[in-house]
Amino acid sequence: MNELLTRLGVPMDIQAFFNISEELSFQYGDTNEHYGEGFHKIPTTVNLWMAGEETALEVIVTYCAMEAIAFITINRQRYPKLEELAFVAIGNKLQEEQANWIRQKFQKRKFTLVFGCDLLGHLTDIKLGAGLKNIPIRIQHSNFKVLIYRRDKLRVFDEDVISFHAFQLAFGIRGKIRTRKPIKSLTFLDQLKNDTYR
Repeated sequence: MNELLTRLGVPMDIQAFFNISEELSFQYGDTNEHYGEGFHKIPTTVNLWMAGEETALEVIVTYCAMEAIAFITINRQRYPKLEELAFVAIGNKLQEEQANWIRQKFQKRKFTLVFGCDLLGHLTDIKLGAGLKNIPIRIQHSNFKVLIYRRDKLRVFDEDVISFHAFQLAFGIRGKIRTRKPIKSLTFLDQLKNDTYR
């Protein structure tokens, strides 16, 4: 059990699921994510952090381990069986190799993408969602517009309405991928901290 997570309201069963120790350090192969009172270091790497079983029915992908812990803490009622879930964190920046590895490792699974409510979060949803479907795309951002190229097709979105759903509709893509966004904050970790310290 970790005292800081307990103060944040993370239940014991979730701490046990993630094998939380006294030090909040999460390994991404060659580097670690570190979380503590007043700091959070998230690596940029081609490696991934994982928790849960490889045979899980649903894979929840986040940018960091602490976001995964916050997400499941806030949304516990939606997921009564933790053993049916696997969590993957990509670090600060999505790498093409990461999307390829996740797609190959977790074939025929449901995916939930958990990234921030900002433009970067929405673009990460789109890039990872396309990668999981093995759809090559190219994204440009200019003058408050997001341009997405797929083969010979171009779709232009206003940056304030871009979303994975809008991308799917524009290109006619369907699949077992959904996104979850926090209601009150930029990230689920921010929401968990804000709810705790009110």
